[in-house]
Amino acid sequence: MIIDFEERALEDLYLTGSTKDKRYERLPKDIIKRYIKVVNFLKSARRVEDLFFINSLHYEKKCGDLKDVEAVRINDKYRLLFKSSSDEQGIIVNALLKEISKHYE
Repeated sequence: MIIDFEERALEDLYLTGSTKDKRYERLPKDIIKRYIKVVNFLKSARRVEDLFFINSLHYEKKCGDLKDVEAVRINDKYRLLFKSSSDEQGIIVNALLKEISKHYE
């Protein structure tokens, strides 16, 4: 998949492992490592359906307030939210990373 970052902080976290953004600067090191690993899984997937087979990600489409947003698990507490888009054949190949959120908060 082609990955884009909605926020500069998410891109900094992926590329350097740190950011100055207040929301993400205090993330534990292990969460940052897992975030980078999850983004690499997304990059290596040719389409979103490939994520279904990686059980640890627990891919899901959100509903309610987060309609049109998808999520994969970073760990039991954190999720990576993103929006995907498809190519002309309807195969989802692009992901716009939106935020790292705490689950149930």
